[in-house]
Amino acid sequence: MALITTGNGLIRDLEKFGSLGVYIPLEGGFEGRYQRRLRAAGYTTLHITARGLGDVAAYLTGVHGVRPPHLGKKSTGSGAAVGYTYYLPPIVNYQLEQLSPKSKGLVVWMIEGHILSDQEVEFLATLPSLEPRVKVIVERGGDRTFRWQSLKETYSASYQAV
Repeated sequence: MALITTGNGLIRDLEKFGSLGVYIPLEGGFEGRYQRRLRAAGYTTLHITARGLGDVAAYLTGVHGVRPPHLGKKSTGSGAAVGYTYYLPPIVNYQLEQLSPKSKGLVVWMIEGHILSDQEVEFLATLPSLEPRVKVIVERGGDRTFRWQSLKETYSASYQAV
């Protein structure tokens, strides 16, 4: 890889496939460079982690309930002391509403994507076909060089055979 990269290959493949699985050197630094290239190309980026998402489809595209740690506080009533459920708007839909008119679209950059199940990765791979203004990049693991491939190619072999 060149010392200074333009990121054109990544952007071209992202527009072609809609979703990419990337493998990044563990010492870091590359993801920030490519995110800057995406922003310079006219995309808005949303940087999130895969840890603690729960239902990925509900978190990104639907109204979903969350329960913060109750810290021993009881909710009203005679139920369990689990605290209140707060409902949050869908992250992707909210971000799409806030896009500027001259933006090409939204790129969801998800770190720690190696913990996602194949079904969650499949949803992320099909998300750009559900909403054409959304592109997805999932960090699937580490490697010696920064490389990427279509997110559909990163499923496990057993899941593809089914």
